[in-house]
Amino acid sequence: MARNGTGRGGFFGAKLALSRAVGAASRASGRGGGTTLPGRVLLRMEPEAIARLGSGLDRGTTIVSATNGKTTTAGMIAAILAADGRHPVHNRAGSNMTWGVATALLEQRGEEGLFEVDEAWLPRVAEQLDPSLVVLGNLFRDQLDRYGEMEALADDWAGTVAARVGLTRFVLNADDPLIADLGREPEGEQRDGVLYFGIEDDSQALPELQHAFDAKHCRRCGHPYAYERAFVGHLGHYSCPNCGAQRPRPEVAATEIELHGMDGSRTRVRTPSGEIELKLPLPGLYNVYNALAAVAAGLRLGVAPERIAGALGEMRAAFGRVETIEVGGTPVSILLIKNPAGANEIDLWIALNARIADGRDVSWIWDADFELLAGGVRRVICAGARAPEMALRLKYAGWPQEAIEVVPGIGASLDAAVAGSQGRVFALPTYTALLELRKLLADRGLAKEFWR
Repeated sequence: MARNGTGRGGFFGAKLALSRAVGAASRASGRGGGTTLPGRVLLRMEPEAIARLGSGLDRGTTIVSATNGKTTTAGMIAAILAADGRHPVHNRAGSNMTWGVATALLEQRGEEGLFEVDEAWLPRVAEQLDPSLVVLGNLFRDQLDRYGEMEALADDWAGTVAARVGLTRFVLNADDPLIADLGREPEGEQRDGVLYFGIEDDSQALPELQHAFDAKHCRRCGHPYAYERAFVGHLGHYSCPNCGAQRPRPEVAATEIELHGMDGSRTRVRTPSGEIELKLPLPGLYNVYNALAAVAAGLRLGVAPERIAGALGEMRAAFGRVETIEVGGTPVSILLIKNPAGANEIDLWIALNARIADGRDVSWIWDADFELLAGGVRRVICAGARAPEMALRLKYAGWPQEAIEVVPGIGASLDAAVAGSQGRVFALPTYTALLELRKLLADRGLAKEFWR
């Protein structure tokens, strides 16, 4: 078993003990912070704590990053490893900046690591953890006040990938031009150690590109991409008419997809080890992408294809990612939203905050295609600190004004949504509103605390 802190001196051991005590006290207080505060305290005292603790992960470390889907993808990989008898150190509660990684390393034991990492923090965490595998899912515009344009993020990621060629294996999304390009040498050849995944079932393509559409220009020459088809946002089949850059053929590919609404999907997947069939209990085409990333990662981590398929068939929703909880006899399905792509397959109860963890800039709501839902929503409750702004956005999207109600408080608004529903309620919080909602549900005895 890993000695998370091998070689720790007496001073380092004392810092670990103090940080663990802070975490225990924070959780006992019921005020949250148990997934971040211990790591913050430790990193303040010992800036190299992640590298020191990570050095004890003798079977290597996997890092997962993306704008959308990293929590679910990491959860899927954890389930695959568990089916193989492996239980990695994993920041499963979704705290994915350095302090969340540090907290997981501080409080868990294991021989290997599995960490979802925020897009902007990927270079720093990769440098400290020396990962054996990196899984990169997508890049969408997200919280521009925090991170800047996604092209800058793509440049940072490109530097990380280039620095780790020969040291780290990569699983990359072939359908995202920004991600796919990371797997190619400057001359255009595919780099060693890269495994691509993507969708090849044309029947799932959008009739036209979405309003919330990114990655329109080739990173190599700046010319607009020509899209043959798109599946989610800018994820699809593309090529550059100017320089010839084009989508690589994915080795792990969904060749047949059947979507069954909230019941999930059935997908036939081509892999280097033969075909497998996935019966995924999570809804939406975006979860097919998450599953493909997890399949590719599982293969890279040495798990048998049939074991991968079995584990994904038993998947439960990750924290806040289409998990369903009964409230007063009404099923409430919780879907985190934080950017345009995350708000195109959803409806009904929306909680919009603008705290640091959400991103102060909420202008992304004007890029999200709420117009697509205008004719299909019977009633929406707008909650959170920026509830009036959310209501205004929906009004401009053409939603009936009489269907929109503003109830800022999380508890009161949820109760109002449940009381007035005629079936399932879809709860759509931003990140800090999600934490408030899950704490409320835990306090009512309807769900576990999110860090458990």
